[in-house]
Amino acid sequence: MKIALLSRNRKLYSSRRIIEAAEARGHEIVVIDVLRAYMNIAAHKPSIHYRGELLEGFEAVIPRIGASVTAYGLSVLRQFEMMGVVALNESVAIGRSRDKLRSLQLLSRRGIGMPLTGYAHKPDDIKDVIKMVGGAPLVVKLLQGTQGIGVVLAETQKAAESVIEGFMGVKADILVQEFIKEAGGSDIRCFVIDGKVVAAMKRQAPKGEFRSNLHRGGSSSLIKITPEERSTAVRAARIMGLNVAGVDLLRSNHGPVVMEVNSSPGLEGIEGATGKDVAGMIITNLEKLQPGKTRTRGKG
Repeated sequence: MKIALLSRNRKLYSSRRIIEAAEARGHEIVVIDVLRAYMNIAAHKPSIHYRGELLEGFEAVIPRIGASVTAYGLSVLRQFEMMGVVALNESVAIGRSRDKLRSLQLLSRRGIGMPLTGYAHKPDDIKDVIKMVGGAPLVVKLLQGTQGIGVVLAETQKAAESVIEGFMGVKADILVQEFIKEAGGSDIRCFVIDGKVVAAMKRQAPKGEFRSNLHRGGSSSLIKITPEERSTAVRAARIMGLNVAGVDLLRSNHGPVVMEVNSSPGLEGIEGATGKDVAGMIITNLEKLQPGKTRTRGKG
C-alpha cells in the first residue's frame, strides 16, 4: 500500500513511529508537508502537486495536521478524498473536532458528560456566565488554543471577571468552564482506534500547575480505566466521526467528563506510558479500510 503521511516534520516522534510501523509492514510511505502541496481542482481529474511533482498512486492518507494549519491542511486532505484516497480520519470529522465549541455542542446533544460550559460575546454578560458555570474557581479557554496554551484558572470572582474582560477586550473567542477540583490536576488520555480504547494513560500536572498537558511539563503513567470511562471515550470519538482519536477525560464527582477529542493525538506519551505499539495498531487499522467501505460518522 502506498501511504501519504501529512506531517510538517518527519522527525517528530509520532511521525517517525508511523513511518517505522508502515515500513515494517511492507508499505511505502511518503511524508508530505501540507503547506508545500498545491492543488488542481478540476472537475474530472483533481490532482495534488508537491515540490513540482504530481502526487499519484496513493491508496491511503494519514493526516497529522497541526492546529495552526488546520484550514489549509483540511483542503489538501479533502483533495486526497476527491481523488478516491482512503483517509484514516476524514476531513469532515477533523474539522468538527477542531471547532471546540461545535464539538462540545455535539457531545452535549448526545448526552456525553462534560464540565458546565458557558459562551458569550458581550462583556455585560460576564457575571451571568460566571454564575451559570457555578462561579469561581473556573477555567477560561481560548477557542483556538492548543497544548494548554490559552487556558487560565481564575480562582476568585474578581479574577474571573478580569480574565474574561481581558480576553473579550482583544476580541478573543473564549469558553468559560467549571473547574473540576476533584481531578487533582490530572486527566486521562484514552487512545481510541476503530471504536475501541487500545491504550490509556494518566497525565498529572506538575506541582503548582493545573494543566496536565505533557507539553506543559506534566507526567504520564499507566492507568486502568473504568467501563464507564471506556464507554464515554468510545462514544465521544464516534460522535466526532473519528476513526483514531485521543479523548481527554476528567474524573469528576458525577462521573467521567470529556474535555477534548483530539484528531491527531501524539504517540510518545501513550507509547511510553503503556509500552504498546500504538503506531502499529494505527497501520493495522488503516489496512482494513477499503474504498467504499462504510465508515462510522458523527452527526452534525
